[in-house]
Amino acid sequence: MKQDSAPVSGRLLLLAAIVLVGLNLRPFITGVGPLAADISLQTGLDLQGLSLLTLVPMFLMGAVAFAGPALQAWVGARHSILVALAVLAVASLLRLSVWTGWQMVATAALLGLGAAAVQAMFPGVIKRHFPAHVGVVMGLYSAMLMGGGAVGAQVAPLIAAAAGDWHAGLAWIALPALLALWLCARSLPADAQSVGSMSKTSALLRRPRTWLLMACFGLVNGGYSTAVAWLSPFYRDLGWSASASGSLLAVMAVCQAGAALLLPLLAGKRQDQRPWLWLTLAMQIIGFLALVLRPEAAPFSWVAILGAGLGGCFALSMIVALDHLPDPTEAGALSALMQGGGFLLAALPPWIVAILHNLTGGFTAGWMLHLCCAVVVAGLYWRIAPAGYARAMELPYHAKTTTECGPHLPTSLGG
Repeated sequence: MKQDSAPVSGRLLLLAAIVLVGLNLRPFITGVGPLAADISLQTGLDLQGLSLLTLVPMFLMGAVAFAGPALQAWVGARHSILVALAVLAVASLLRLSVWTGWQMVATAALLGLGAAAVQAMFPGVIKRHFPAHVGVVMGLYSAMLMGGGAVGAQVAPLIAAAAGDWHAGLAWIALPALLALWLCARSLPADAQSVGSMSKTSALLRRPRTWLLMACFGLVNGGYSTAVAWLSPFYRDLGWSASASGSLLAVMAVCQAGAALLLPLLAGKRQDQRPWLWLTLAMQIIGFLALVLRPEAAPFSWVAILGAGLGGCFALSMIVALDHLPDPTEAGALSALMQGGGFLLAALPPWIVAILHNLTGGFTAGWMLHLCCAVVVAGLYWRIAPAGYARAMELPYHAKTTTECGPHLPTSLGG
C-alpha cells in the first residue's frame, strides 16, 4: 500500500499550511461585493467596471494555470507558492491607497496572479505528499478555499464599518497572507525533480478529455464568480444593507466549504463520482431557480443550497481530474490545465451578467443563464466514466502504474 510521503509531524504542519493557504485564496474576491456601492461611489466604477474586479482575477487564474507545469519545472512548486503568497500580501496592502478605478483593477490583477500561482501548484503538491489520502486532503483544501470566501464576505464590511473606510475592509487580508507565507516557508518540502513538463502539457492539450474537463469546470465556476460578484448587489437592490448582504454571501461560502469537505468524504474511494456530481448540479439548479422565482422567500436557505452545490462540485471536479492520471506530476499538470481553461471561461459570466442587467434592468436573466449552464454540465459529465480514464488519456503504461500506485489509484483509474 502506498504511504503518504512525510512523517506524521511533517504532514500535520503541511496540513496546517494547506488550511491557511486555502483560506487566503478567495477573500479578496468575496469582500468586494458587500462594499461594491462604496467602491463605486469613490472610484467611479460602474457595474461593468466592478465586474472586472472578479473577471480579471479569474482570467489570470486561468492564464497562469496553463503555465503551471512550466513554472513547476523552471521555478519549483515551493518557490512559486512562497512568491505568490508574498504578492497576495503586498497587493492587499496596496488597497489602502487605492482611489481610482484603474488602481482597483490593477490590485485585483496582482491578487489574481498570486492566487493563480498557488492554485496551479497545490493539487500536484497534495497528490505528491498525500498519495494515500488525495480525496480527503483535496476536500480539505477546497473547503478552506470556500471558507475563505465566507470570511471575506463577512469580515470585509465589518472592518470597513469599524474603520469608517472601505479600504481597510479589503486591506486586512494581508495579515493572513503573511502568516500563510511564514507557515509554508517552514512546512513545504523541497521540490522533486520534474522533467518534460512542456511536452506533457502539449500531450495533454491534444486529449479531448482535457478540454471536456475544462468546459465542465469553467461552466460551474462561472456560476460561482457571478454569485460572488452580484449576489450582494442583487439583494442590496432589494433593500438589504451591506452587512446583511455580506452575511448572505458568507452563508453561501460556508455551505460551499462544508460541501467541499463532506462530499469527498461521503464519496470515499467510490469508483464513479458522477452521481455525487449530479447531486451538486441539482442543488445549483434549485438555487438559481429560487433566485429567479422567489428570491425573498427564505433567501438564506436558497443560497445555502446553491453554495453546497457549487462547493461540492468544485472539490469533486478536482478529484476527478487528479484520478485520471497516476503520476503526481502529470495529474497536477492535468489539474492545472483544467483550472486554466476553466477559470478563463469562468471569468466572463460576471461581465456578461452586468451587460444583461443593463439590458433587462435586473439580474434574473443572469441567474437563468447559470441554471442552463448547470443543466449542460450534467449532460457533459455523463461522458466522464472512470472505466474510460486510461483510454481517454491514452496511457499505454496503465497496467504498470496501477500496480505501483496502491489501492486508491486502480479504483480511480478504472479499466
